[in-house]
Amino acid sequence: MTDAEIRTLAAELLSDIAPETDPAALPGDRDIREELDIDSMDFLNFIIGLAKRTGLAIPEEHYPRLFTMDGIAAYVAERS
Repeated sequence: MTDAEIRTLAAELLSDIAPETDPAALPGDRDIREELDIDSMDFLNFIIGLAKRTGLAIPEEHYPRLFTMDGIAAYVAERS
């Protein structure tokens, strides 16, 4: 997946969780949990969706790498 495809996928998944927001407009280095006001269950649902859509196993110890759009893009690109 390209960087743009990963970011589009992440924004799509986050829009499903926080439909009143625009995740695609987030600065890449901002914490998505704070910016979108999502709780731990919403974040876990995002991780599950990301894992399903990318086919990646995402262990819990890697979750902090997925707190930003930049981190998500780098993580998925690195592991794909």
